[in-house]
Amino acid sequence: MASCLSSLCFCGLWVAVMLGLGVCSDDTESLSGAYAPGDIIIGILGSVHSKVKDLQDRVRPDKYTCTDFDLIPFVQSLAVIYTIEEINDSGFLPGIRLGYLMCDPCVYATKALQCVEHMLSINKTLAVYADNSNFSSPVKAFLGERYSELSIPVAKLLSLYMIPQISCTSSSPALSDKLRYASFFRVIPSDVYQTKALAKLMAYFNWDWVGVVSIDDDYGKPALENFLLERKEHICVDFQELLPNYLGFINIEQRIMEVANRIRSSTAKVVLLILRPELVEMLFQELIKTNTTRIWIASDAWSMARLVMKMKDINKVGEIFGFTFITSNIPGFEDYLQNLTISPGAKNDFIEEYKQIRFNCSSDQQSEHTSPVACNITGPQEANDDYLLHSVHLTKAYSQRVAVYAIAHAIKKVLQCNNTACSGNTNFMSWQLVDVLRKVNFTLDDETYSFNQVGDFENGYDLIMWKESGAERIPDVVGRFLIKNDKVEIDEHKIPWTNNTVPRSRCSEPCPPGTEKNISSISCCYTCTNCTEGYYSNATDQPACQKCPEGSWSLPGSRECQRWNIWFLEWSSAYSIVVVIGTVIGALLLVFSFIFFILHREKHIIKDILVISCLMKFGLMVSFGGVILFLGSPNIHLCRAQQTMYGLGFTLCVSCILVKALHIFLELMSSNPAKQRKLRKFDKPFVIIGILTAIQALICIFWMIFDPVNVEETQSKTQLLTMNRLCTQGSMYGFGVMHVYIALLAVLSFGLAFKGRDNETDPIVFSMLIHLFAWLCFIPIFITQYDSRPIVQISGIMVSNYGVICCHFAPKWFKILSEKAETKKAVKPPVESLTNDSDSGVVCGTSSETASIPSTPQSQFSIAESEQSNWDINSLHLSEASIASFRRRRLKSWRSRSLRPRSLRPRSWTLQSL
Repeated sequence: MASCLSSLCFCGLWVAVMLGLGVCSDDTESLSGAYAPGDIIIGILGSVHSKVKDLQDRVRPDKYTCTDFDLIPFVQSLAVIYTIEEINDSGFLPGIRLGYLMCDPCVYATKALQCVEHMLSINKTLAVYADNSNFSSPVKAFLGERYSELSIPVAKLLSLYMIPQISCTSSSPALSDKLRYASFFRVIPSDVYQTKALAKLMAYFNWDWVGVVSIDDDYGKPALENFLLERKEHICVDFQELLPNYLGFINIEQRIMEVANRIRSSTAKVVLLILRPELVEMLFQELIKTNTTRIWIASDAWSMARLVMKMKDINKVGEIFGFTFITSNIPGFEDYLQNLTISPGAKNDFIEEYKQIRFNCSSDQQSEHTSPVACNITGPQEANDDYLLHSVHLTKAYSQRVAVYAIAHAIKKVLQCNNTACSGNTNFMSWQLVDVLRKVNFTLDDETYSFNQVGDFENGYDLIMWKESGAERIPDVVGRFLIKNDKVEIDEHKIPWTNNTVPRSRCSEPCPPGTEKNISSISCCYTCTNCTEGYYSNATDQPACQKCPEGSWSLPGSRECQRWNIWFLEWSSAYSIVVVIGTVIGALLLVFSFIFFILHREKHIIKDILVISCLMKFGLMVSFGGVILFLGSPNIHLCRAQQTMYGLGFTLCVSCILVKALHIFLELMSSNPAKQRKLRKFDKPFVIIGILTAIQALICIFWMIFDPVNVEETQSKTQLLTMNRLCTQGSMYGFGVMHVYIALLAVLSFGLAFKGRDNETDPIVFSMLIHLFAWLCFIPIFITQYDSRPIVQISGIMVSNYGVICCHFAPKWFKILSEKAETKKAVKPPVESLTNDSDSGVVCGTSSETASIPSTPQSQFSIAESEQSNWDINSLHLSEASIASFRRRRLKSWRSRSLRPRSLRPRSWTLQSL
């Protein structure tokens, strides 16, 4: 039966459990590489060798042969042994001695299960129970494994028996699942935090375009997945490559070359390597051949690997950053390594193998670790040096010390130890430690440690940079990531960037302030587009421009918003000054005209139109007043007043002109007396003026009620960052009706004046033409140039007002003043007699007749069409030149009326007065 069982030694553990068979081996002693007796045994899983020989050709469950001695796990196992011996020597567990049993899985998960099987067996037999509550194992707790690929199957098995397992380096997030790995603990954080730290490091330096090479195992796959899930840091991956986890993979070199070529062809300047140190070394060797440099980000698996730091031409690969677990130095450990011996009563094949490698002079056994003075040493097992201190970063082994003390504190509580003795039974059930470990809280080297609810530590990571030191690299802490702070803190002054410039690794160039990202199918690849008007961005690489706050605006491509410049016709502007000067001059001309007409009210050209001309002046004065209201910052009351004042004022003026035109038209209808008498019924000037002005008033009232004007601020089309504060005209219906009504009155006045055109109608014709022409020119500008509407309307009003002044009032000033000047120059001595002059129309009498005519002042002299007059020659005092001048001016008018019956001649209105 024993022979049969020996041939099935390496059958799967679960097959053995299901069949209820005992599992043993004739060569079980070779499975334990190190051993020390004790009251309580701690199992150590340490892959001191990194390969299993001929694994790809394995067809029989033969004995595993391990190769490639690895110094890092070897030193870590020594740290465990040293800490156990330190606890034993310190009396931390009074009367209790801790022992250990170590097995080498050789970085192979199946062999790791074989190691656990061996450690759990009693007398080479592993008992199988339906209820494992009473399962008693010689090993009460396990330390290891280094890699998650091995820790995961081991944790599944040990969870069956609820035997605690504490790993110091296995960081796979899957191991935090207490439903599957109920008895697993670790003294480091989960890779969930490491991948978050990696992403934050890249985001800190704005490296958003990276490549990733990971190992194809239970460590690399979850780490890659978690890294890719950190999308909030906006990290994009240019390529993802996998390398086999088994170093003896038959095509490993070919695969390394393929990955190296992919790195060379990529535009990503930053590459994340989630690999074992041996794979990193092989990859770097291939890249060094072509002097390929990148910025390398190391995972915790190789961030402190001396193997890579000391490789040839390591300085040619570029800058290297990495995260490592927060560590410290183990007190006295350096002396222990320099005086490395096997304790009495203990066994340690790994120390013997190391010394054989280090101090053996045989040429067939020499390696990179062989000492230069090996051939001078006669007893390799007694020799020592400080090689381990320089080949391995001893701080990496500090977590082993923490793990051992965590188990020791749990044992101390289970055994109810005090300062002198432990009262508990050393043969306790292993599951009792699990519950204690979940609650343990202890202090070591002035630091406090405890496991969280999923059995992990939550301290953080140190950020290291590999700095050049001769032909090698040495790690230097340049930052940290504390889980509680959730951010990367970097000491930038410790990073010697070339030219003090952080290298870029981006799919697209950064978008400067004033632009936003136009993202393509890949979030990190984009084009930069300018912010549109009213939006801004004040930082680099903004995903979208922000809208300007209320009351501010921005031009396209702006990095900040500016307060609106409010435009209106300010009093201090050049145009406003011109308008004010023009308005004042116009008002002064109207005042002058009013005074002038009053002073010369007896003149024949003023006397009968004095009231109407005063009404015209009043209307123009109101219109000028409306112009002033266009200046300054508008409000709704000013907007209403400026339109109403112009509309009513100019309507009043045009109504007066229309009355004059109508009167002249009626006077010229002498050829049809009957029709003339009929139309004279409508010749009621003040009634017509009142009605026409009242109609305009009604138009303005309805406009202001149903379609009121208002004040609005609109963006200027001609001035940047300017808001025009303008009066609106409502929906333009009221504004249009008001101006159309004035235009109709002007056209009617023009028509009546043009119908009976002579010297007396010329002012009406020209003034109305000026008004109509001005507004016909300004209307297209008014409609199309919204910003210029106030200026256009002011200009139209000013032209119309001055057109009336220049055509209606100025000629009368000139005529009266000219006549006055001519009269003064032509004064002669009294004339004794006058002769008849048929052309002049003046009847001369005898000297006896003149004695009865009273003297007439020159200022009241007029020639009436309604009756004959006898003139006193002595009082007339008109020179012949004056009479001749007067005769020439009225010759045409008198001749046209010479045949008119006296009864039809008007008594109150004269042509010259009109």
